[in-house]
Amino acid sequence: MASVGRYSCKSAAETLEWITAIVDFLKPHKPLMDAHVVNFFKDRLWELIDKEWMECLRKEPVENLLSIPSGIVQENWPASLQKFVLTVKSLDLPREQDDLRMMLPNLNVTPLSTVLAQGMSLKKKHEVETLSAIVNAVARSAGAQAIIDVGAGQGYLALVLSFQYQLSVAAIDSSSHHGNVTSVRADRIKKHYVAKMHRTGLTHVHVPQTITCNVLSTEMLKDLSSTLSRRDYVDLSDGIRSGLDKPCDGWELNSEEEPSCNNRNSGLVLTGLHACGDLSITMLRTFAECEEIKAVVSVGCCYNLLTEEGAGKTRNECGFPLSGGVKSIGLYLGKSARDLACQSAERWSMLTKDIALQNFKLHSFRAAFQMVLFRYHPEVLAGSPSIGRQGKAMRRRQQQRKAIQDHLDAEQFSDSPSASEQCSKMEKGRGVKMGWHVMFLLGQILRSHDQEIGTSYREFTNPSDLPGHIVCSGQLAKYVKLQSTVSMGVSSDCTIRREQTKSLDRFSTFKQFCCSGLGRLGLTVNDEVDYFQIWSETEGFAELVGPFWSIRAALGPVVETLLLLDRLLFLQEHGNLAEAVMLPIFNPRLSPRNVVILAQKV
Repeated sequence: MASVGRYSCKSAAETLEWITAIVDFLKPHKPLMDAHVVNFFKDRLWELIDKEWMECLRKEPVENLLSIPSGIVQENWPASLQKFVLTVKSLDLPREQDDLRMMLPNLNVTPLSTVLAQGMSLKKKHEVETLSAIVNAVARSAGAQAIIDVGAGQGYLALVLSFQYQLSVAAIDSSSHHGNVTSVRADRIKKHYVAKMHRTGLTHVHVPQTITCNVLSTEMLKDLSSTLSRRDYVDLSDGIRSGLDKPCDGWELNSEEEPSCNNRNSGLVLTGLHACGDLSITMLRTFAECEEIKAVVSVGCCYNLLTEEGAGKTRNECGFPLSGGVKSIGLYLGKSARDLACQSAERWSMLTKDIALQNFKLHSFRAAFQMVLFRYHPEVLAGSPSIGRQGKAMRRRQQQRKAIQDHLDAEQFSDSPSASEQCSKMEKGRGVKMGWHVMFLLGQILRSHDQEIGTSYREFTNPSDLPGHIVCSGQLAKYVKLQSTVSMGVSSDCTIRREQTKSLDRFSTFKQFCCSGLGRLGLTVNDEVDYFQIWSETEGFAELVGPFWSIRAALGPVVETLLLLDRLLFLQEHGNLAEAVMLPIFNPRLSPRNVVILAQKV
């Protein structure tokens, strides 16, 4: 990659200059990077961001919040906020697809056949189609005889390299199940290719070998590469699975010869499509240390799984920092910052308003649930509890509720009493006439808060049994009065009731979220938890979750850029050994982790 705005990474010196600029920018924002949205209410995280920024952004349309990670500013924003967003954009590596043929003149991206693409998602098909063509071009250019697909998963890339490009491939994965799936697919695809050999002129069908091995170190991958080479691996591409296909807790050689990476003339290419965490780093180290490896084509992923110095790893074993230049800076990111690197500005820009609001709401629910754990189960917080993804089911339930509510609004609210009349009755503590769906929600809440509220009530179980009036008193009446938008000047009774319903619906959904979360953590759901108290304390700040998360997410692509530049610099520091480039190769809206590190021995 040549130049990006003010910064370039054509040489090690230029790459280090870019890295230094990123580090200088990120250091003052370290508390924001270390913050986690689950602690938003517990730690009052909105106070980490300039108060003027938050006051401005809390009033902004959701669409403007979603554009912050993309570097888009609004004229009415404070100058300091605009400068922050634009600086972030200037430090970020652009993710739009490069013209790959400028870098690889012999590149020919061939569409995948239906047989090869079977089982692939649109995203996977796009990735495999592009990366397989790049690996093929690099292998031909380097004169490499075979490919090692590291972290091969279910073998999609390995199968395309074997059948479409007729390359010898070993697919390595730690899961024996993935190896079996790859082999079954290979047998099915092989039958198709054998059937058409006569009319296409093919004389041989390459089938990938599958190797089950948990690659834990550079030495292990070097030994594996040497073993494959000594076994005349390039002549074993007839689809017969060798004795290498077995789990290994450390690579075991089936040869009396000592492993050596420097005694063969055959060439290998290491590749990995979204090889997780340290696995991508292991590939780069192996390329640098093993003469047999002629080239490496690596697309990394899962930065949160990278190891850092001080976490049980020595400086030479950790996944970050990798380069000597970054090691000399003495930077420590931490897991929260590495998690942040997985954010995608392109994915943010694709969100609709409704989905974004739903995501912000789920973040606020999870943060409020953290308050439940903090107060009632503090021992659980020490283990960084995960309650999984509850968003999909919740969205489905809320869509159903909205459909019912819209229908009832049209049918039942047309002849309701005036807003001022309702407000007067509420102020006098008298019954408030509501639609049955509002009372049904109240019934759900009251059933779980009998002792807390101290009010007698009818247990509603069937909408047809509901009376026309209920008495609002105690904490719940106070809650309804605080949360509704009732005022003497409101002209639309329908608006009042809709707001009451939405507020009660949000609280009911929050309580369901908490009960589900407690259940997933194996904790008892009981009446001791004052959900209402926590809800009332946090709901007033819930609107700040969106602005906070948008500002924090803007730092994500910059952190990812730092991690990628560290890898590129490591290869550039071996300048007498290899030529290295870094470029985006996938459509970032389909595949956000779209940057490839490509290096070839000189």
